[in-house]
Amino acid sequence: MNKLMLVVGAMALVTYLPRLIPLLLLGNQKLPGFLNTFLQFVPYAVLAALIFPGILTSTGDMSSSSAGALASIILSWLRFNIMLVVLGGIGVAFLASWLL
Repeated sequence: MNKLMLVVGAMALVTYLPRLIPLLLLGNQKLPGFLNTFLQFVPYAVLAALIFPGILTSTGDMSSSSAGALASIILSWLRFNIMLVVLGGIGVAFLASWLL
C-alpha cells in the first residue's frame, strides 16, 4: 500500500509539474504573436493525431475509410452542418465498402 501511494504521488507530480512550471516562469509575460498563434493550433493538431488513425482503420478496408474521410473533409470544407458531415462520411464509407 505504501509503494502504491508513492507511485500515485509521483505520477501526480509528473503530471502537475509540466503545467505549473510554464505558469510560474511565464505567468506575467506576454507571449510573442507568432508563438501565441502557434499555440492556438496545438489542440486541433493533437485531436487530429488522436482521431486520424482510427478513421483509417474504422472499416477494416483502407479505401472505404479513406473515401469516407475525404467526403467528411469536403463536406466540412463546404461548411455543412456537423451532423451532415458525420452522416455523409459514414454514408460514403458504407457505400464504398459495399461497392468495393
